[in-house]
Amino acid sequence: MHYQDHLRVGAAQINASLGDVDANLERHLAFIADARRKGLELLVFPELSLTGYGLGNRVIDVACPAHDPRLAELARAAGEMQVVVGFVEEASPGEYYNALAILQHGKLQAVHRKLNLPTYGGLEEGKLFTHGSELTHLPVCPGWSATSLICADLWNPGLVHAALLARPTVLCAPINSASGIVSDDFSNEQNWAVNLQFYAMTYGTPVIMANRFGPEGNSHFWGGSRILGPRGDTLALAEDGETLIEAQLSRTAIARARFELPTHRDADTPLVRELMDGYR
Repeated sequence: MHYQDHLRVGAAQINASLGDVDANLERHLAFIADARRKGLELLVFPELSLTGYGLGNRVIDVACPAHDPRLAELARAAGEMQVVVGFVEEASPGEYYNALAILQHGKLQAVHRKLNLPTYGGLEEGKLFTHGSELTHLPVCPGWSATSLICADLWNPGLVHAALLARPTVLCAPINSASGIVSDDFSNEQNWAVNLQFYAMTYGTPVIMANRFGPEGNSHFWGGSRILGPRGDTLALAEDGETLIEAQLSRTAIARARFELPTHRDADTPLVRELMDGYR
């Protein structure tokens, strides 16, 4: 069977209105319509793109179940394009997840829940959300698949390794990164670039990173959304402001990168599991 060699992908760099799901819904619909006009096949929005980030106790007010009609509306708008949207999922009363809705073919295909909830610097997600416990790997079209990790998930190398063992052709990375949120000495702007380039190059896997841009309370989200190729090369980089960036990925380029640096092939997961036995 012959697979299509190219996939057109995009990252929607938006700034969510804190707590206003309906206003954010309209922003999503506009970006989805633009992406479909441009022929994109995979579109990634930032983490918590439907709600904003600094919710505190307002998590209860903005949470919705996976069958919420607003997610269904976005799914219908997405059509055949796969769209990754950030929202607060209510799984049961008082049980909330920092989650992604993965939409395609007019319906919700899956929900991915954030695994690594940060509680350092100015980050307090562990007080608000329940930890996810599963990885999500879905087909996009024949020969192409995607897995998603949310923001701090990518700062746990074990989670990234586990997610990429399934050999997705694309890693989606929705984030909410604000300047100085970790500490005055830790540069999110510089260190995210290093983080993403390392994983793309090491695993021969293109990365679509979607960050927010703009203010929220005392925080400023710095943007910097980007699409990286399988050698860690930058294919598209967002300027300041709300914008849609796009790039064309090559399955042949992924194959060559992984053949030359066979990280997946040589991972020796049984050995790694044995070496980790006994550690938390």
